[in-house]
This record gives sequence, structure tokens and C-alpha cells, in this order.
Amino acid sequence: MKAINCKTEYRNNPIGIDAQDLYVSWQCQEGIMQSAYQIVVKKGSEIILDTGKVESKKMHAIIAPEHRSRDNMSWTIRLWDQDDCSGEWADGGTFEYGLLNSDDWYAKWIEPSEEIGYQFDIGTPDYMNSTALKAWNEKKHKKKEVFLPHKPASVFRKKFCLDSMEKIETARVYASACGLYEIYINGQKITDYVLTPGTANYKFEIPYQTYDISNYVKTGENEIHIILGDGWYRSTSGVDGDRNLFGEKTAVICQLEINGKAIVSTDNTWQASQNGPLRQNDMQHGEVYDARMEDLSDDEMAWHEVKEVPIGYELLKAMDTVPILRMERFDATIIKTPKGDTVLDFGQNLAGQIELIIPNGAAGEKIRLIHGETLDQNGEFTQENFQDRKRHKEGGTYQTIDYTMKAGYNHYHANFTIMGFRYVKVETNADLSKAVFYAHAVYSQMMDTLSLTTSNTALNQLVKNAMWSQKGNFCDIPTDCPTRERAGWTGDAGIFAYTGLRLMESVPVLKKWLRQCRYTQLSDGRVMNIAPPNNKPGFFAKLLAGSVAWGDAIIIVPWEIYQLTGDKRVLSENYSMMCNWYSFLKKEARKKKLFNKSHSKKNRNYVIEKGMNYGEWCEPGRSAAESMKDGNYDVANAYFAYSGMLMSKIAKILDRPEAEVNELIRVSEKARQGYIEVYTENGLITTERQCQLVRPLAFGLLPEEADKLAAKQLAVMVKRENGKLNTGFLTTPEICRQLAKRGYIKEAYQLLLNPQMPGWLYEVNQGATTLWENWDGIQPGKEPKASLNHYSYGAVVGWIMDGVCGIHYCDGELIIQPEIYIGDDANGLTSAKATYDSPAGKIEMGWDYINEKVHIHLFIPVGLEAKLILPNGTQQRVLAGEYNYMC
Repeated sequence: MKAINCKTEYRNNPIGIDAQDLYVSWQCQEGIMQSAYQIVVKKGSEIILDTGKVESKKMHAIIAPEHRSRDNMSWTIRLWDQDDCSGEWADGGTFEYGLLNSDDWYAKWIEPSEEIGYQFDIGTPDYMNSTALKAWNEKKHKKKEVFLPHKPASVFRKKFCLDSMEKIETARVYASACGLYEIYINGQKITDYVLTPGTANYKFEIPYQTYDISNYVKTGENEIHIILGDGWYRSTSGVDGDRNLFGEKTAVICQLEINGKAIVSTDNTWQASQNGPLRQNDMQHGEVYDARMEDLSDDEMAWHEVKEVPIGYELLKAMDTVPILRMERFDATIIKTPKGDTVLDFGQNLAGQIELIIPNGAAGEKIRLIHGETLDQNGEFTQENFQDRKRHKEGGTYQTIDYTMKAGYNHYHANFTIMGFRYVKVETNADLSKAVFYAHAVYSQMMDTLSLTTSNTALNQLVKNAMWSQKGNFCDIPTDCPTRERAGWTGDAGIFAYTGLRLMESVPVLKKWLRQCRYTQLSDGRVMNIAPPNNKPGFFAKLLAGSVAWGDAIIIVPWEIYQLTGDKRVLSENYSMMCNWYSFLKKEARKKKLFNKSHSKKNRNYVIEKGMNYGEWCEPGRSAAESMKDGNYDVANAYFAYSGMLMSKIAKILDRPEAEVNELIRVSEKARQGYIEVYTENGLITTERQCQLVRPLAFGLLPEEADKLAAKQLAVMVKRENGKLNTGFLTTPEICRQLAKRGYIKEAYQLLLNPQMPGWLYEVNQGATTLWENWDGIQPGKEPKASLNHYSYGAVVGWIMDGVCGIHYCDGELIIQPEIYIGDDANGLTSAKATYDSPAGKIEMGWDYINEKVHIHLFIPVGLEAKLILPNGTQQRVLAGEYNYMC
């Protein structure tokens, strides 16, 4: 038996890490079942750590080798199989620590001394500033705030010499910015990372990156350039269009080392200029770019001094996640709208950047590229579905590239912005007959881990749409949409975590986001609904910070990560935050409305009846105002009970004191009893809303008979509505699962395959390539509305995987139990197959209905044992191997 696909901190050979305890993982090759492992960590030839033989079937471990800054280590691993026979040693890879102490930094933070005095002329064709100022002057807030123009990206430079390349063992750059940065050495960009250093709550941390630059430096004179843009630090942000969330001035820090010694570092000897080609840059609005200014060696750059700034090193934190990269590339189809506009159609709604190549440009000619998600009901380009122009301080998110050509060959790539789009409107008088346009999807480096196909092509597209909504919204952190808000909403992440973790390798993205959540927690335990913040703090945002389900995501997401990986660190890192949130819920339950007799005295202190909550959210037939107006206390009390139950499990896993575990069990049970007393009567839930039945079923809140009654009520409701969904964000992921779990498999399939609105396949039939925010985002003859790239409703793919295809995987525990409905109507399937690249290896499960028999094909990787439950009720344990069944 041999270990393969070894990773450290969920990555291959990471450099620049700062974790004290490291999560290492592997998969097994050959044999049947792992019985033990041994890991040896070395620094060079010196053994730093040897675990010895560890009896375990788990294909992961936590190691803590002693280390110092810059240490580069390797690890090897050998395994013992089911017969206690040891296999050969396998290479686990390498890992390298970053700069762990403040005194490891020699570089200084610098900013351009002249940037703050930048002026712009409203009479010139500066699209971004002209548009922003016009909108600003129409807003009421102009009396309270001064308009600040968008500024050019700064360019920094420094020359340095290397005597010889012969003795170079390591060559590293450590860099970060308050803003976004790109580094070029001798004219070459040193990495394929984009949008570095990433998003963060810059008041608590500033991520830095480590780069191997061995292939970029040379003997003799070298020159380094850094381009510094606004990024998440000071760009327009959120639905309000706030600017300068973390500061008005951008800054950069860079330290270049050879063999661990600083060769060149940012300080006041560097030079800066604002005369580079990137005239404006903004995460929401786009870029203004003048290709005539691309020559950074030009005397007209007007280089000037830089200023050292006392930002310090305390907030610098090594990047502990995967990088943001340009991933898939899409070609454009050029179309003409009924009005005659030229529009590029890339065929896929995505979050990303555009690339253009114009081989025959004329100096000074302009092209404007406006990005949008859809065409309107008349076939014209539109952005109006995702705009909130009245609220946004600069009149909406422009998503526009304003490009000025140089003579001859033009090649441009958007760099310091990201946009949500499928369509791009082209405005120009230039000759584009030889022009080429590409769209590049931009998201965190995550491998696709789920491939799923069925006999229903629309359902297959739904699975793809869910994955593309994840790609469009997992750019460093999980966000709600890539167009309007671009916000790390807690509720959305909590809803989608189970599915997202199985669609793609997304643990690092979610772990980083959880740390941002910790930074937002208020002193009373509430968690802000968006992390990191993307708007300026206000009264209403803090008021809604106590919204259940949104706050409970900080319990649910760590739990889902642990369930998949067995990584206890994610529980311990966030346990204090969880406890503080749950303490807030307990305090809320003790607040009472006067004269409210809706609950018994027995559990009166465990029923929440005050506070503001978002509730089910985006539920058909209920506006946002209606959803928030009624308090949604049924939602609050359901989560109060459910989160307490999860907390008790987490506390036990973390070996918390028995009294603490028992208290969590007691409170969650009292909350459950309170829920039953208030929201059921004689075992019945009186409601016409599907969500009010799904939630107690999903959370296990009801006694056995009441549970059966609620499931039956829900099935009857689904039949009556002809399979149309009536759920919002919170319960849509669970409705099919809970029906099928209780034997109503036909009704679950009826919901899943319903082609009418509201329903998943309605979107597909309207040509969607991502999931929508609202079920009615596009209707024939009506204007499109809301975001068309929201992953929340795509959480149903989790059930397609574990229900329709029957793969239930949880940290090495595997249950295969397909829930199959074969009907003679459109509500059934005749085949389904899923291939899941689990942390333990590739699992395959497929079924076909042939000649009135279900044929099942199953593949289980080495190291796993599965409990198999066939549709006819037959159960058995199966080990690694390939199996075929017929029933």
C-alpha cells in the first residue's frame, strides 16, 4: 500500500505558510484498507519529526514540526494495509514557512508622495470619473461627503545588481499591499496570481504572498516594477457604492531575498509615477486604460519620490488560502441587437476579466466594453437587472473597460477589476474586423470534484449552473453575486457550504472567510451579516447583525468542513465565536413581548420572540419587506434548537468539559420543546408555506408522529402545487432531501424536474448558465430582474449527489443509498451517475433503468468501506473495489 495525492494545508507544496499545526492528507493506492501510517518530516537531511507508527484508518493527520521563518521542509509517509503489511515510503511533498516575526521584515511600507494631489478635468473623456461625479451630484449624500476622484494606478521601480547566479539556492519575494499589486522583474510578471493580495478586513489583517523568483532574476543589473491599484481596499464597494472602506491612500511592501538575505526592499529610495497606462481602476466600475502610456521606461513617466508610511508589520499574515487565478477561457460570438448595437456573447455567465487583441490599432482611437449578464426582453443589452442606481452613491456598478489604443498591435487584459457577465456591449468607431476578444473566468484555484450526469439534459445543465455560480462567487471568499453587492453574506455561505464543498475543493476559501467573520463579531455575540465588510457601518446593518440563520452560518460552515475533512482545527479556531453567538441567542430568548401567551411557562426562556430577522428570504410571493416585518420567529427558534444541537456535538469533539456539553444539550432540547409547543398544535403545523414544514423536518425538531404528519403535509402541498417550489434561500436545499428521506421520493423528483416557475429547470429552460437570485429572474416579455449569478438555490445539487446518486461521504465514512424514482411521466429519470473525487479518493456510483430492472455500478477507492443500501432494501458492507448489482 502506498500514499498518493499528498497535500499540505490542502495545497501542493505550499510556500510562505505560517500555520503552527499543519493538516496533511493523502489517498491510498493498492490494497484494501489502511490500518496505520508513519510520517517523517525533514529539513534537508535532518529529521525534524517522526510520528512513528500510528494506528488509524484516517487518511489525514495534524503535524507540528518545530520551525523557524523561511524553513523549507519535506515529508514522507508510509502506510500499513489491512494485513498490517507496510508499504514503500512515498513523497508527501514540501512546505516552506514565510516570515513569522515582525523583525524578519526589512522592507518599509511605501506610498507615492504625489498621488494624493491628483486632479482630473471633468471636460476630458475620463469615463469613470465623469460618470461617477454626475451621479454623485444627483444624490443627497453629496452634502455630507466630498466626491473623491478615481485615481491612476501607481507604478514603482527600483534597480538592483546580482554578482552571480551560481550560488543562489533560494530566491524569494515577500509582498503585500493596501490595494492590489502586480510585480514585474526585468519586464516579466513573476506569478500567474491575480487580484493579490486578495480581500480581507484590512483593519485586522493584511495578507502577504511569497513567490519563488529563481527564474526571473539574472546576473548583473535587474529592475523591479510594482503596479499598485485600488482593489478591495479603497474601490467602490457594496450596494451603497461606498469608497475608501479601509483608507484613502494605497501602499505597498516588497522584500526580495536571495538565500534568505534581503537584496532589495521597498523604502524611500524607490521611485513612483502616476503616468502608467492604468488611468483608473475600480473593483466594481472597471478600468480606464491608455495603451499609449505602456512604456514604463519612458522619460515622460515623471518619476518622483516615494514616502515611507508607518503601517507596521503586526497585521501582515501569510496567505493561507489558494490563489486567485484566470481559469477557463471563452471565445466571443459577435451579435447585432435589434437596435444595431454590437454585443459579444461568451456563452457563459461568469465572473472574470476580458482580454482583447487588436493587431491594427490607430493611436488615440477608443473602445468601450460594457459588461452585463443578459439581454433584455427585446434582445437589447442591459445592466438594469443588477443595478440599484438610486441607492448606489456613484449611480450603479459600471462594469466597463474604457480603452485607448496605441498605434499597431494592442493586447490588453483587465487586471485590477472583476466583473459578472456573459455579454459585453462594444462602443467604438474603430475597425474591429481583425480584433479578437476572450473572456477569462477568475476565481480561487479550486479543483472540480463532482461530475454528475443523468438521462435528463436539463438536470445536467442545472448541475453545471450550480458549479458555475460557485466559480463566479468563490473569488477568495464566498460572495452572493459578482455584479451588484459582491458581498460575503453569511447566510448564503451557510446554505451552500455542504454542496460547495463537494462540487469543488473549496475548504481554503471557506476557512479564510470564517476568519473574516471572527473579525466582525460584536461584543454582545452578534456576527455582522457580511464578512469582510463591504460598506460603511450603519445603524441598520448592526441592527440586522442578530439575524438567525445568517449568524448561525458561523456554526454550520465549520461543522460542514469538519464533516468532510475531519480537520478539528476549524472547530477549535471558531469555537469561541460560536459560543459568543449562541450566548446571544440565549439572551434573545429571555427577552419577552408583553402579554404574549404563545408559549408555556415551562420553556418560556427558550423561545425567541423579539429581534429582526431576514427569515426565509426570496420566498415566492413574499417581498423582502414582508419577510422582515413579521419577525420570522419560527425560523429563529428552529435555528436556536438546531445550532445548539450542533454546538453540543462540536464541544464533545473538542473534548470540552462534560458540564459544558451537557448544558448545550439541555438548552437545545429546551429550545426544541419550546418550538414544538409554540408552532404545533396536536402534532400539526398549520401552514400553507412549504418552508415551515421543511425546516423542522431538516432540523429533527418534531416527535416521530408529528414528523410523519409534517412530511405528509408537505407531500400533499407539493402535489397540489404541481411540483412548484414555494421555498426561499433557507429551505430550498433541503426540501427534496427531506421528502425522499421519508419515502416521498416521487414528490421529491416532481419538485426537482418541474419545468415551470418557480422551479430549478425553469431557469435552465430560459437559457440560464448560472443560478438566479430569484425564481422569476427572467420571464418572457418582462424586464430581467435581480442577480442572475447567485449560488444559493444551487444547493439542491447536494441532494442530487447524495439522494439521486446515493453518495453520502463524511470524513472517511461512506454510505451508498440511491433514492430512485422510475415513472412513466416527466417526473422520473432512467439513469444517473456521479463521480466524486472525495478526500479519500474517487467514488463512482451510477444506475440505469433497463428492462424494468435497476442496474447499479459502484466503485469504491482503496481505504474506504461503504454501507450499501439498495432500492429493494438489501443492505451490506462493501470494501474497496468495483461492483455491479441488479434489483
